Amino acid sequence: MKPAPGARVRRPLIWTSVIAVPLLAGAAIAAPMAASGAVDLPDKTPAELIAFAEASDVDALSGTIEQTSELGLPDLDALTGSPDGDDDDASAAQLDDLISLVTGSHTAKVYLDGDSARLQVLDRLGERNVYVDGAADEVWYVDSESLSATKLILPSEDDLADAYGRDATAPRPGALPTPDEMLDQALARLDDSTEVTVGTDARVAGREVYELILTPRTDDTLVGDVRFAVDGETGVALAASVSSRAATAPAFEIAFTEVDFSAPDPAVFAFAPGADITVTEKDVPLPAKDDRGSASAPDAAAPTVIGEGWSAVVELPTPGIDAEQQAMIDGLTTAVDGGRALQTSLVSVMIADDGRILVGAVPTQRLVDVAGR
Repeated sequence: MKPAPGARVRRPLIWTSVIAVPLLAGAAIAAPMAASGAVDLPDKTPAELIAFAEASDVDALSGTIEQTSELGLPDLDALTGSPDGDDDDASAAQLDDLISLVTGSHTAKVYLDGDSARLQVLDRLGERNVYVDGAADEVWYVDSESLSATKLILPSEDDLADAYGRDATAPRPGALPTPDEMLDQALARLDDSTEVTVGTDARVAGREVYELILTPRTDDTLVGDVRFAVDGETGVALAASVSSRAATAPAFEIAFTEVDFSAPDPAVFAFAPGADITVTEKDVPLPAKDDRGSASAPDAAAPTVIGEGWSAVVELPTPGIDAEQQAMIDGLTTAVDGGRALQTSLVSVMIADDGRILVGAVPTQRLVDVAGR
């Protein structure tokens, strides 16, 4: 099922790939709702609700979001902290941050206004901020605890067009993790492999919402269903969740607890690193294509998407793993044909014998088959 012809496709706000780690790379992410008998919105068919969400023209808001992840990961402490126990090691601190962002629970402030965005995470790890300047194709990831900042230089719109054509659904390298951005991504990839239904009206952040449910029509995925709470007035997604085929409770969920649709103060988007901040700059490569259609030749440093829909697999280039890192990986994974693998409730990761990393919201055997093709 495709979005209605001529529907407006919103340009996604870009998100740092430093945070979008492979644990979620293959998953269709989308969230919790509290059903309410007092809510009775005008009935909409699935097609009408999709068109309503696609036509949403909200480009400014602020609010508080809560994220909860129960991915069934093993103990990852071995991957964090330096070998001698020196917690000041910069790379270990960054890895610890990345792992923390896809596990447990987090509360964050979100500010959006056109191509500008800010995500302010406030939890036990201290304050972390992501500043997005879509006009300049730049993202800053700032960690107040480690006094470090990473500046990501993203591919321009022209670079994306050269690689994927003038196609509104061409992938942007990452996106701000709000329910609405997740809905945009889900609708851009919607096809006949997905059953679309409308669930029960409810309330999220004090607002009346529709429930849009996406259910895979294939067994070759770990995802049971994906649910979105679509604001009944604006068409903006206010919540999203992903449930595993093996459980009824969501494995990943994110939702606004407060939301304001007025434009935030421009000052919240401003960032300039102080003298005490260590700055690193990185260029983010274009994601390469494989089985998803024509594109320019893949960049050797870029990930490759193999297959499509719920069974798609992301193949990452060999990162270079030393003996100590390999020993840690061996402790977290199990042996499979052609490498070692880890399967969580939503995502599987395989490290092939030749060093390639494969990730997908699929059973481990799917990764084994792709690695050996």
